Amino acid sequence: MDLKKIKEILDKEPDEAVEDILTDVEKRYGEIPYIVNFMKDMPELFIPRMIYENSVMREFKRMDPKTVELICIAVSSALRCEYCLKTHVRVAKRLGVSKEEIFDSILIASTISNAAVLAEGTRSVDTVFNESNTRMADSKCTICNINSEFPED
Repeated sequence: MDLKKIKEILDKEPDEAVEDILTDVEKRYGEIPYIVNFMKDMPELFIPRMIYENSVMREFKRMDPKTVELICIAVSSALRCEYCLKTHVRVAKRLGVSKEEIFDSILIASTISNAAVLAEGTRSVDTVFNESNTRMADSKCTICNINSEFPED
């Protein structure tokens, strides 16, 4: 979403901005998703969230809308969010995405999700069973960089 459009939204009265955003969402999705409807009465949260979401999901110029929806379907499947998944399947269907393409997206998500479970699980097993070799290397979390000191068994 370009800065001019964001400024136009922010210059409106909150109720008017919310109504304009809801109209745009319904036009794009063919429906008002639950979360959007739930948040509409909180313009201080709704407006910035929708500006961000539109900037990423709807105004994205490097991917076409069908690809964006297939990614949404894959992520919703992997996260097991039934509500997001059903919404994005309906939107993808309206955009002309085939049932087979949607299923392929879900298959890819399931493969990656399965690999993530296996990677995390096998690393934990390997760490515990080969503790003397890997204790020092595994003592620091690579994500949060916090040392993890657990008592010895």
